[in-house]
Amino acid sequence: MSGVHHRKVKSQDDGLRLDRWFRQYFPGLTQGRLEKLLRRGLVRVDGKRAKANERVVIGQSIRIPPEVPTDHKSPIAKQVDVPPSLIEQLEAAIIHRDKHILVLNKPSGLAVQGGSKTTVHVDAALPALQFEAEEAPRLVHRLDRDTSGVLLLARNRKAAQFLTRHFATREVEKIYWALAHGVPRPPRGRISVPLAKRAAADGGERVRPVDKSDPDAMNAQTDFAEIARVGQRFSWLAFRPRTGRTHQIRAHAAAIGHPLVGDPKYRDVEQEEETGGILPKKLHLHARSIILPHPAGGRFSCEAPLTGHMAETWDMLSLDIADGHDPFDEEN
Repeated sequence: MSGVHHRKVKSQDDGLRLDRWFRQYFPGLTQGRLEKLLRRGLVRVDGKRAKANERVVIGQSIRIPPEVPTDHKSPIAKQVDVPPSLIEQLEAAIIHRDKHILVLNKPSGLAVQGGSKTTVHVDAALPALQFEAEEAPRLVHRLDRDTSGVLLLARNRKAAQFLTRHFATREVEKIYWALAHGVPRPPRGRISVPLAKRAAADGGERVRPVDKSDPDAMNAQTDFAEIARVGQRFSWLAFRPRTGRTHQIRAHAAAIGHPLVGDPKYRDVEQEEETGGILPKKLHLHARSIILPHPAGGRFSCEAPLTGHMAETWDMLSLDIADGHDPFDEEN
């Protein structure tokens, strides 16, 4: 092991709890081991004893004793090897980059985070998207694996805190584009249907409409508006979620009798069969745009163009992207 060394607290770590600072830079150090080092006075801040819950301040010097495993010796789970093709795919998907945020047009079929059977995902590749920043970008919201479109990343801890706070307080407006079965009547409105998670036949979970008296009921509201239609078979719809429940748009679309085309979880089998196999058998849901406060001030907005199978479907059905203005504009 190396000897004692010191690290200065960087600007992006100002205000971070000491134990979380160690977790970020020395992930192999357990909480219990850190507590022991603190009690023995081996970990110090500006030469003074400290506690795990103390907040660090920019410029402070943190004493790192030799008992702390260095990053390359950290006994943490082996990192998943990220395929170079994934890094290239994500670099090509960048639609905005500044000092504080990075925006991707996430491809359909790519998971945002890993799971028991998912090893290839955006989260694993974030260190490769660091570029000139002092730290790797961080996720501040999610998209379903099969949903494409705007995925916002914070490029430092302060930006992550700022953005997470605004997502939590509903100060973020997101608009999704989708292709749905049939034509809703009326062509625009608000879906206010409580949702609850229920066990599914495949062993997973589905979000189902429930009565508001259900003990598991979660308030869920989604605005929708028709942009265009293809006869009576399909509708190009815009959705604006007012709440942020899992699979909310997909469950609400199914609840009003117009499930999204290619939805593997909330589809109507008969309606899917009526497509005659002419459309790609993939979920047609795209996070089109986002508007929110920017960490540097002012409002930030960004749009993600259609790609992949949805661009193919729009071309096949002769839907004109130019028609896709914000149908909720007049309400603002």
